[in-house]
Amino acid sequence: MQRPYSALPNLLLAALPPDDYGLLAPHFAHVELERGRLLYDPGDRIDYIYFPHDGVISLMTLMDSGAAIESATIGREGALGLAAAVAPRASLVRAIVQTPTRGVRISATQMHEAWEKSAKIRELVDRHGEALFGHAIQSVACNALHSVEARFCRWLLTCHDRISTDTIALTQEFLADMLGVQRTTVTAVARALQEKGAIRYRRGVVDIIDRAALEAMTCECYGVIRRTYERLLPESQKASAVG
Repeated sequence: MQRPYSALPNLLLAALPPDDYGLLAPHFAHVELERGRLLYDPGDRIDYIYFPHDGVISLMTLMDSGAAIESATIGREGALGLAAAVAPRASLVRAIVQTPTRGVRISATQMHEAWEKSAKIRELVDRHGEALFGHAIQSVACNALHSVEARFCRWLLTCHDRISTDTIALTQEFLADMLGVQRTTVTAVARALQEKGAIRYRRGVVDIIDRAALEAMTCECYGVIRRTYERLLPESQKASAVG
């Protein structure tokens, strides 16, 4: 089964007309972000906006107790910190690199200057904000209503959509934080999926073996979130980006 977003760079940037993209391109710096790198904590000023080409950045909601749960992810369909294009912003979440991520970044100041000049950039910033909000509120419902197995499948599929490999390197602790469960629960669910032939699970590594099986076991939230982001794509790209 063809994977969505299989061979494209950042789709948000690809949606811009050439002249509008040209306002940003001279200011881009290429970045390679290692897994586990902290980009923002709550309250940190957003100085840079990141556009992933390959990889996943997690947005984590933190509690006073130290507990955390993933509220959304950012991949090649979007950008981290894009609200700072409108005005200075402080981060509301912890942004941490979930898988090794390649992409570009631009300063919030330079992004704001382009935002002021381009109606297309302003429109895309607004639409991205709406999609990210939709992602977050769907995740709230998913975490409250769906089984750990279904949520784990959704998470694996979402991650798989955003990377160029079938192998995902993750620690049990990281997975537990993503799903808001104990590490023993992660182990039990991963082993169950392995027994069903959907994945191969080794300590710190998940190999996607049967994507169709994961799609059959996930909840409707995977499709809802995916369709929300597809609204960001121009019509000419939807056919090639969504299999």
